Amino acid sequence: MPYDLPATVAEIERQLADGGWDQPQRLYALVHTGRLRETEPGLADLLADSDADSLTPVEQDAIDGDVAEFLSGIEWPAAVDGCALVNEVVLLPDGAAQERPDGVDESEWAEAHPDARDVRLVVGVLRGGERASVLRIRGVDGGADDVLAAPDLVPNLALALLATLGELPDDLADDPADDPADEPD
Repeated sequence: MPYDLPATVAEIERQLADGGWDQPQRLYALVHTGRLRETEPGLADLLADSDADSLTPVEQDAIDGDVAEFLSGIEWPAAVDGCALVNEVVLLPDGAAQERPDGVDESEWAEAHPDARDVRLVVGVLRGGERASVLRIRGVDGGADDVLAAPDLVPNLALALLATLGELPDDLADDPADDPADEPD
């Protein structure tokens, strides 16, 4: 059943954007809306105006600790058609990491860097391997945010999410040393 994953990922980001910046990491199960109405009758009224053939994002418990470690412990049941992760990070220009003095906390240094940009990533995947992502870059000096969308803005994160669905590509599934959750994005 074809879903509009890019629209679902964009909608998750738009709803979070309404809440502003500095939000926690979030994980969503993506579930067929019609099936969710049938299996969870208590949600039927809430989902009454939603297309039965769309995806409904269902927010999961809070992510505690390292995202890669957290994702490595997840295995979604068959009723979950996909998943999406939201994470806010500090983005630095190429080569900036070499400027960091020894002994300085990496995250504090990155946040204070004059060229640092806050970004919100939303990466979604479906069983079968489809990927979608949205990147919102916080506007500078009160300016408008920039929003980018593409299937694979953060490929390693998409692979880690696919692994939670048991959908790792064959060339990675055969070699545990190539675990995408171990690679920085």
